[in-house]
Amino acid sequence: MIQLSDHFTYKKLLKYTFPSIIMLVFTSIYGVVDGFFVSNFVGKTPFAAVNFIMPFLMILGSFGFMFGTGGGALIAKTMGEGDREKANRTFSLLIYSSIVLGIILDVLGMVFIGPIAQGLGAEGQLLEDSIIYGRVILLAIPAYILQYEFQCLFATAEKPQLGL
Repeated sequence: MIQLSDHFTYKKLLKYTFPSIIMLVFTSIYGVVDGFFVSNFVGKTPFAAVNFIMPFLMILGSFGFMFGTGGGALIAKTMGEGDREKANRTFSLLIYSSIVLGIILDVLGMVFIGPIAQGLGAEGQLLEDSIIYGRVILLAIPAYILQYEFQCLFATAEKPQLGL
């Protein structure tokens, strides 16, 4: 088992990060599969809508990376200082804060998805399809944020294979 306190060679580093890399590849494949089915069974305009609104949704999901990376550093520092109770409180605070932020982003996204899509240049059927797809995905934004956050936190806990 590789620990964060070990001296890392390239081989150890790749072995440690490989599960995280594979998980991110599978997460990316979700988008490809989604696009495949939408383009083949729904049409060109809905496919364009999926690709049009997805970067906005990914920006919202990136808050999970922010919380996971920064929070993982705080937790690792606190654990390194030997204060396990404070590390547990920090972990809980991160998770609760992420859930609340996810819900807030979800509600704001639902309200403003139309004006955001319009501001990005969507109109007509593309606008309607972007709003529909965006609202469906927005329902899962809290879980999306937690997914990315836990991927980072699993690495901090020296268990990156859990994310896979």
